[in-house]
Amino acid sequence: MKKLNIMIITALLLVGCNNFEEDININPNVPSQASGTQLIANAMLSLSGLSSSPQGEFMSQYLSETQYVNASLYPQSSTSFYGWYQGPLMNLQTVLNAADELSGVEGPVSNQLAVAKILKSYYIWNLTDRWGDIPYTEALSGADNFTPAYDSQESIYTDLFNVLDEASSQIVPGSITNDIIYNGDMSKWSKLANTLKMLMALRLSEVNPTLGKEKFAAAVQSGVLASNSDNLVFRHLNDANNQNYWFSQLNQGREWWAISSTLMDKMKPVGDPRLMVYGNANRTDGDYTGLVFGETVDIDTEKYALLGDAITAQDAPVYLVTYAQVLFAQAEAAKLGWITGGDATAEENYTMAIEASMDQWGADTSMLADFMAQPEIAYSADMAIEQIATQRWVHLFMHGYEGWAEYRRTGYPNNMVAPGGAEVPNRQIYIETEQFNNTENYNEAVQRQFGGTESLYGKVWWDIN
Repeated sequence: MKKLNIMIITALLLVGCNNFEEDININPNVPSQASGTQLIANAMLSLSGLSSSPQGEFMSQYLSETQYVNASLYPQSSTSFYGWYQGPLMNLQTVLNAADELSGVEGPVSNQLAVAKILKSYYIWNLTDRWGDIPYTEALSGADNFTPAYDSQESIYTDLFNVLDEASSQIVPGSITNDIIYNGDMSKWSKLANTLKMLMALRLSEVNPTLGKEKFAAAVQSGVLASNSDNLVFRHLNDANNQNYWFSQLNQGREWWAISSTLMDKMKPVGDPRLMVYGNANRTDGDYTGLVFGETVDIDTEKYALLGDAITAQDAPVYLVTYAQVLFAQAEAAKLGWITGGDATAEENYTMAIEASMDQWGADTSMLADFMAQPEIAYSADMAIEQIATQRWVHLFMHGYEGWAEYRRTGYPNNMVAPGGAEVPNRQIYIETEQFNNTENYNEAVQRQFGGTESLYGKVWWDIN
C-alpha cells in the first residue's frame, strides 16, 4: 500500500511539474509586480540613510566617539556606494524606464516621472559630493553593463541641472499615491526641485561663480521652499520597522556619541537655544560640556553632553532639505552679489534663517532676541560669509554629509580639529571592489581626478580652495 501511495503521489507531481516552480513562487496576497508609486515609495525609505550615519557626523565633527574612537579618526579605508545604486536608485530608474507602462490610476504619469527624477537627482548629488566622479550615465543598466564608466562631477552637475528643470516643467495638476514625503502635493515637489538646483548652484561659488549665479537666480525665480512646512523631511514612526537609527542604538545602551567640543564651542558661549535640543546636560553637574573630537583618554560619558531626547526619540524626523538652508543660501548669494540687495538683503535672510532653524528644531524662542544680540551672531558686513556659513553648519546638525560639504566649500566653521594630525577629509575613497571588477573605468577616474592615486584628501571638482 505504501508503494502504491508513493507511485500515485509521484504521478501527480509529474503531471503538474510544468507549472510547479512557477506556481510555488507566487504569493496570492502580494502583487507580482510593484507599481510605479510603490517603487518610488520604496526609494523614499532610504532617504534617512543620507543623514542617519555616525560617519557623516564625524566628517562634520558634530559628534565625538566615546567607545570606539579610532572608528571616527578618518582611517584611510574605502566606503561603498553600491547600496545606493542597488536600492533606491535602481527603484527609481525602473520607474523611469517603464514610462510607457505606468498606470495613471496612481496619479498622472508625468508627475510620477517628475518625482522619480527629483529623487534620483537628489541621491546622485549626495553621492557625487561624497566621492567625486561616479558612475552615472552608464549606471543602473543591470546585467547589460556591470562595468559602467565614471562621469566627471562637472558633467554630472550639468546634467542634474537639466534633469531638475525637466522634472519641474512636466509637473501637471493632480497628486500621486504612496507619497510618504509630501502626501502627493506636487507643488512641494516643484519647490524641492528648484531648491535642489539653488543649493547645487551655490556649490559652484568657487569653481564657476558665473554659472552658479545664473542657475541660482533661475531657481529662485522658479520658486523654492517658502516655509518649514515645505521641508524635505523623513518622518520615522514609533514602530520598530521604521524607527530612528539613533533610537535603535541608544535603546541597546550604546552611549557612544557625545556632542563634540567643535560644535559646543560655537553654541554654548553665545547661549544658543538649539543646544538644549541637540544635547542633554551632563549627568555629573548638569552643565553642557563637549568632548574633543578624537579624544581617547579617560572618556566618562557622565561628564559630557550626549545626544538630546528630541534627536534620539524613536519617531524623531530627519531634516534633509530645509527652509533655513534656502534663507542661508540667499543670504550668502546677496553678499556675493548673485541676487540684489547687498548687505541689507543678506542680513534679512540671515536673521530669518536663524529664526526658521529655531522653529524647525523646536528651540526656546524666548531666548532668540538675546541670542541674536550676541556680537558673534549679530550680522556684520565684514564677517558676513563666516557668520552665514557657521550658522548654516550649526543648523545642519545631524545632517553630517551636508554639513561636511558646506565646510569643504567655505572653510567654516574655523575650529575643526585634526586628531593625530588627521585633517578633515575632502572626500570618501571608492570601494576597493571597483579596482578589481571595474578596473579600467576606476583607473581612468582616479587618474583624471587625482593623478592616479586616490585618498581621503583628493578634492572633488568644486572644492578648489
